[in-house]
Amino acid sequence: MKRTILLLWIAAFAAVSCKGNDESQMAEEPQQDSTLVDEAVAMLEPSKAIALTVDEANKLAQLPLDCINVEYPNKLNQTLSGADDIGEPQELHPAFYGCFDWHSSVHAHWTLVSLLKRFPEMKRAEEIREKLKSSLTAENIREEVKYFSRKEESTFERTYGWAWVLKLSEELGRWEDPMAKELHQNLQPLTDLMVQKFKEFLPKLNYPIRVGEHTNTAFALALAHDYAVSAEKEELRMLIEKRAKDYYLNDDDCPIEWEPSGFDFLSPCLAEVDIMRRVLPKKTFDLWMKDFLPQLRNKDFDMEPAEVTDRTDGKLVHLDGLNFSRAWVLYGLSQQYPENYGHLRALANDHVMYSFPNLVGDSYEGGHWLGTFALYAIQESNKEI
Repeated sequence: MKRTILLLWIAAFAAVSCKGNDESQMAEEPQQDSTLVDEAVAMLEPSKAIALTVDEANKLAQLPLDCINVEYPNKLNQTLSGADDIGEPQELHPAFYGCFDWHSSVHAHWTLVSLLKRFPEMKRAEEIREKLKSSLTAENIREEVKYFSRKEESTFERTYGWAWVLKLSEELGRWEDPMAKELHQNLQPLTDLMVQKFKEFLPKLNYPIRVGEHTNTAFALALAHDYAVSAEKEELRMLIEKRAKDYYLNDDDCPIEWEPSGFDFLSPCLAEVDIMRRVLPKKTFDLWMKDFLPQLRNKDFDMEPAEVTDRTDGKLVHLDGLNFSRAWVLYGLSQQYPENYGHLRALANDHVMYSFPNLVGDSYEGGHWLGTFALYAIQESNKEI
């Protein structure tokens, strides 16, 4: 299967200069270039990180650039108390109205910030800067905060969108750039609101939500914990660590063989691993993993990438996202504890390589969000613990 994955990956990047929407183009077997094959094989070696080049960064940036100012189609997820609540997406969410839904727009902005931060020489760098400055104005963010003040919208985007706001804030806060400092300050009222929402909600949530979609508790806790550590928000960090232990410390024998469900873009089992590796000391984490997912220490552990049958179906294409999210957990685990889990890097590479070619010419159903998941996985591949 790895051979097929490699050929698809090579074909996708060879064809990107004449990008189209005909997926059948990617199914054609390309002329084999032994140099390209050797380079791609090297990327699958457990000791190797997936290196993102400026050319690939340009391609990934195209996905959010193609959607952050696209108002329709749009899924508002709005609760109406009356006719006066109805409005155009850009009116209701002047900062985050594009990319089909609010949370996708938030993490599309994260994608652009992250790519521009790492590749300031990108072809469309100035355009990206202008779009970010146009979206993340102080006035627009005030309107976003105002939307959450509606009684009917107090739970809007709980907790997935909340977590991505914190991730965006973290990325801006880590960037030594005058524009980033300005945008970070502009975003601060919404960031503060999301922190407050986590503080209010987590003590009331007695049981974690263990699904493979947006409401998964462990995923949101992991992103929020990263923000709390980076921003030195000790009260939030301590709350997250306490609740993660409350929710998951006694979990045993996670049925990962039941995964995936048909619409998953997160792994319920691996999402728990991702937060617990952050909040537990090494010895405690070792003991917990022996009860929770002992098979991951087996050097022969394998898990097939999830197969997507229709990428024009907004739910079925979730499974490409699952491959990326599985990968970023496996990367993080293998890098934090290479002595026990270093072998999982090869499995993570398999998952990335399976779905990465599908970003080229993908339909809007996946294209408006999958670039973020791919980038996050690649960054975790290169992250130093």
